[in-house]
Amino acid sequence: MNKKKILIFDDDTTILEVVTIIFEENGYEVEISETSHDILERVESFSPNLILMDNWIPNIGGVEATKKLKNHPDFKTIPVIYVTANNDIAKLAKEAGADDFVAKPFNLEDIEEKVAKYLQ
Repeated sequence: MNKKKILIFDDDTTILEVVTIIFEENGYEVEISETSHDILERVESFSPNLILMDNWIPNIGGVEATKKLKNHPDFKTIPVIYVTANNDIAKLAKEAGADDFVAKPFNLEDIEEKVAKYLQ
């Protein structure tokens, strides 16, 4: 059975550690990045089935990184779930072209349900 792959962009190492453990325990293959400037290269090398994108990520930020991805013909269909503590998360997710969003601090069950929804 091929494992579904999740690529996580977040500069908070604690969140990266916790979310990685949760998703690996659920049978996913996880790769993480603390910056987003090389999003196209990371996606090309890992071929994720889904991406979790933080808004406040160094270099180009979540909105620009997501736009780069969604404007790329080979990657535009990869679901992106925007994850941020920003008050206007729905607006940011829409501006970025993300498929969905989860507000920080998030309940682990909420993020697991969102991921499962896109990876079934």
